[in-house]
Amino acid sequence: MKNVGEFDYEKATQAINFLARSEGGEIDKLKLIKLIYFADRYHIRRYGRPIFNDTYFAMKYGPVASSVANIADLSTYLPVEERQYAERYLGRNRKSENSVKSLADMDSDLLAKSEIEALKFAYQNYGRYKASTLVNVTHKYPEWAKFSDALESGESTREIMNYLDFFQDPEENSNDKFKADKKTLSAAKDRFSEDYRIAEAWK
Repeated sequence: MKNVGEFDYEKATQAINFLARSEGGEIDKLKLIKLIYFADRYHIRRYGRPIFNDTYFAMKYGPVASSVANIADLSTYLPVEERQYAERYLGRNRKSENSVKSLADMDSDLLAKSEIEALKFAYQNYGRYKASTLVNVTHKYPEWAKFSDALESGESTREIMNYLDFFQDPEENSNDKFKADKKTLSAAKDRFSEDYRIAEAWK
């Protein structure tokens, strides 16, 4: 079990594998990164914790979970243990560096029921769209939109995001798929704040 706030590369690998297999065995990398964000946004707003404990950056094409992106790339910057684990399940298409392939069945035991629920939510609601459409969807959420001027003007290429902003709603949210009732959202936010307050105290 990972500590609160510690990135979980095994869960991240299995989540990528889940989405690749949901897409038929191979998925566009940009689309994958947006679906990961949607799953995390759903999970934290209902259960009070992110799935992977990754660091998110707001970038021109939307939020990016930085360590998840490195795993999807099978980056040489990954620690040896993480890369070796990822390579058991994931591969790259030689003809297209912009896609990720599933190489083995998913180890579903590593993901909690709520995390599978979040991944299914992301794919069922957004899996039919192209990456370019998903980029536009991500731009309406406050955690990215607060940086939009700097990113779109070129003043900045990336800004670190705060998980607490994931609890905010967009200005127009009548049809927002992440909409949650106030009681659920408040309880999740309190749970998140308490868990991460304790984690910071033990550092």
